[in-house]
Amino acid sequence: MAILTALLSGLIFGLGLMVSGMSNPAKVLGFLDIAGSWDPSLAFVMVGAIVVASLAFFIARRRKRSLLGLPMQLPTSTAITPRLILGSAAFGIGWGLAGFCPGPALVALGAGYPKAIGFVAAMAAGMAVFELVERAKAGVQRA
Repeated sequence: MAILTALLSGLIFGLGLMVSGMSNPAKVLGFLDIAGSWDPSLAFVMVGAIVVASLAFFIARRRKRSLLGLPMQLPTSTAITPRLILGSAAFGIGWGLAGFCPGPALVALGAGYPKAIGFVAAMAAGMAVFELVERAKAGVQRA
């Protein structure tokens, strides 16, 4: 049931990204072009997402289990670390250069945007390198 719910949630999220135009990199780059022909529509999408997520986190913090009966797994750290800052900067630079972030990039890939192929390949390579580095660090710590 959890896998089916995750699939349905992902499909709804992807549909929302398509309807809002966020899977189109030109739309995102238009939002980031504050000195040119700025498109504020992404700001409305973001505000809507923040409202919905805030409500969901407010409810989730008061629960021990999800609606499916699974344990709640919410982030507990509030520390701002160099790793967080570097990751945020890398995300922002990639977003600004390509006009994609991970979710919309996968939707754009499925919709056939050629630019999404390179972005998703680079994203997957970055995730693989991160995993290798983390495993190497864990191996060094164990020794």
